[in-house]
Amino acid sequence: MHKEIALRKDYLTDTVRTIYIGGGSPSLMSISALGSLLEALHSTYDIGEDIEVTLEANPDDLDTFHNNYLQELRATSVNRLSIGIQSFEEEDLNFMNRVHNRGQAISALKNSLDAGFENITADLIYGTPTLSDKAWCENLQRLIDLDIPHISAYALTVEEGTALDRFIKKGSVKDVDDHKVADQFEMMVEILESNGYEHYEISNFAKEGYRSKHNTNYWKGIPYLGLGPSAHSFNGEERQWNVAHTPKYIKGLENNQLNFGIEKLSIKSRYNEYVMTSLRTSWGVDLAYIHSAFGEEFVAHFQRNVAEYLDDKVIVQKECFTLNRKGKLYADRIASNLFAVE
Repeated sequence: MHKEIALRKDYLTDTVRTIYIGGGSPSLMSISALGSLLEALHSTYDIGEDIEVTLEANPDDLDTFHNNYLQELRATSVNRLSIGIQSFEEEDLNFMNRVHNRGQAISALKNSLDAGFENITADLIYGTPTLSDKAWCENLQRLIDLDIPHISAYALTVEEGTALDRFIKKGSVKDVDDHKVADQFEMMVEILESNGYEHYEISNFAKEGYRSKHNTNYWKGIPYLGLGPSAHSFNGEERQWNVAHTPKYIKGLENNQLNFGIEKLSIKSRYNEYVMTSLRTSWGVDLAYIHSAFGEEFVAHFQRNVAEYLDDKVIVQKECFTLNRKGKLYADRIASNLFAVE
């Protein structure tokens, strides 16, 4: 990682505003290793002041290390935790093959708060066959009661070729119920908005001042650098990804070489990505931006295709197009119908 940081010191030209340490299990890193990594970033790049530095963490790691680890972590520049709770229901956790239990999930959140971390986001998953509507509401209420300021909640999806996909096809596990997913989504929006959370992206809710700055940068198309095996980078025009095979990643760096793939994004691809991400947010798709970034042809294309969704699923204010609550249930379908064909 240190070698890659040095080799890619010129990739970013602007001041770095966020750092996100995630993917894998970074909460297994020692404090000294983490501190060394952060120091290398600060000494190599133009790092802004008062930036958001997020660390992903498993509940069982925070429960195991307890307050000593968290207090030492708090002394680093890490000021935000992303904790993969997923659920507080034991049956649900077993279904998702999670190693932590309900007690560890609760302890991880309480320990993090006690250690002085105010900026915490917790991940939840809904729509699983084992999650009742009552249990889903209780999952949300636990986070509300703990005053967790940011909640990310994702519907269960089944990827082809995964173990879950095979179990469903064999009939040993129930398939995902789309009606249940939609109902639990609407319950979530109602509960969280009524408790002061802003629904600023389809899967993300935040108290005032606690939006994820890092993810917001992704959604706004701001360039970013990804470090480590499988990490992706984007400079505004090209997508780049490191080799996923860790030994190949290491061998390349031992020879002072970066092992990566690269794709030059066409104007249509960049337009499609903008529509896909922006439509999911509270600020929506901006016609003025489409005009300046992509041209009049794309403005006409967007207006022509979005017309069928106006009022029913899409709201327009001052030439910005956002999804209403009904539209959010169909976000992927609507976005795909607004894409420019390659």
